[in-house]
Amino acid sequence: MTDTRSEGALQVDTDLVRQLASLLNESDLSEIEVQDGARRIVVKRKLSGSPGPAVYAGPAPAPAPTAQPSAPAPELPAQDNPGTVRSPMVGTVYLSGEPGAKPFATPGDRVSEGDTLVIIEAMKVMNPIAAPRSGIVRQIFVSNGQPVEYDQPLLVVE
Repeated sequence: MTDTRSEGALQVDTDLVRQLASLLNESDLSEIEVQDGARRIVVKRKLSGSPGPAVYAGPAPAPAPTAQPSAPAPELPAQDNPGTVRSPMVGTVYLSGEPGAKPFATPGDRVSEGDTLVIIEAMKVMNPIAAPRSGIVRQIFVSNGQPVEYDQPLLVVE
């Protein structure tokens, strides 16, 4: 069912919105965005315990520059540290298994080879990134929910 109010007014495909909201409820996703030309629909799950997803539909605004929180300055440049663990793919990095949970690893933690250090979500698949060796996590270069590129330094295990 499409809501068509008047010529030039916003047209919302309510069936699509319902399907997107249902997908949020069935998965661990917190947000879904669909864009078609100058229009976009964003459906977000309210994580503060309120029931049901929130919906924003409207013209896609011009992207505004945003300041990303920066990771602490590394003691050694990541590319020079032999213990640097790099991203094997493009995606979104998560430091814990679910929102509000304890991170898999923090600086100073001792990890064993094979322990999960972070998760990278790529194409709706959660990919655990394991410690390549046992050691101590010295630095973390990324923040939770940050987009990462292939071969981007994630953290250092020495």
